[in-house]
Amino acid sequence: MNRRRFLQTTLAGAAVLGLSRCDEGPLPRWRGFNLLEKFTDRQNAPFVEDDFRMMADWGFNFARLPLSYWCWSTPQDPFEMDHAVIDEIDQAVEYGQKYGVHVNLNLHRAPGYCVNPPAEPLDLWTDTLAQDAFAYQWTFFADRYRGLSNHTVSFDLLNEPAHVDEPTYARVMRRVIDAIRSIDPDRLIVVDGLRWGRDPVPSLADTGVWQSTRGYDPMLISHYRAGWVGRDTWPEVALLQWPYTEGDQTYDRAWLRDEIIGPWQPLVEQGVTVHVGEWGAFRHTPHDVALAWMRDFLELWQERGWGWALWNFRGAFGLLDSGRGDVAYEAFHGHELDRAMLELLQAY
Repeated sequence: MNRRRFLQTTLAGAAVLGLSRCDEGPLPRWRGFNLLEKFTDRQNAPFVEDDFRMMADWGFNFARLPLSYWCWSTPQDPFEMDHAVIDEIDQAVEYGQKYGVHVNLNLHRAPGYCVNPPAEPLDLWTDTLAQDAFAYQWTFFADRYRGLSNHTVSFDLLNEPAHVDEPTYARVMRRVIDAIRSIDPDRLIVVDGLRWGRDPVPSLADTGVWQSTRGYDPMLISHYRAGWVGRDTWPEVALLQWPYTEGDQTYDRAWLRDEIIGPWQPLVEQGVTVHVGEWGAFRHTPHDVALAWMRDFLELWQERGWGWALWNFRGAFGLLDSGRGDVAYEAFHGHELDRAMLELLQAY
């Protein structure tokens, strides 16, 4: 038996992958990182076992995998799956179970939608074929991982819906939620908030799914001098601080609590679990400013019992190989480790 036959099996297939069904029970507060090996088809590399080992050794328990369906399918035929690539996703799930790290699969690029360019040829919100392909992709994974515990794997349906109204978004997500549950009724499903993950989706509160928010505000701090943001001018680096005042607006801990976290409270009161699927500060943000801003977010999320996943683990937002010019990195297993950031994250 090989991995492809996992599609026709449940626990038997899990055994083939080296995975085991564990008893369901209370899920932990998940804290970890985004791993980007299949974030775009230009990279499309296998996931790295050492990432899971290091995360576990440092006390983290969550890996979000933002995935582009272009890695295993094409826009021309989103119903055809390259099983050699799917095997590499299976391998990440194996690593997760081996090291006690939950794996959250996320379609960062789905048939009909991606927050990043280039645009998809079809529109997920209006095109029936795109909606069919989107549902197919998720039922494929639902069938593949059917029977595995929610402690092992979960599904985050679509990264950062932006220009779509709530009724349309809810309708498309409900179809996929129902399709997954027709195959694997108890699978943990996550939906991102609207407006790039910032806004809760009350009309999906009755589905029992989790909702994923973001920790990127204010963008002046999180994306300082990031070229893709589209901001023409930035304050001088010496003037950037946290808290920060820009014109009549002061950004501080209270602002994060009231303006960024506060709108999600009614959803929480309805029993919806909220998780922060992405957050972090780009490498040009001064290190002391980034850490002060991060600490405020971390304390606020901890008070509410929210988990989080830093974007990313290795790279410009991460604690390894971030390329910051104002950090005294520590050599660690072939990487440059930001020890101060690691210790901050471990504390929350």
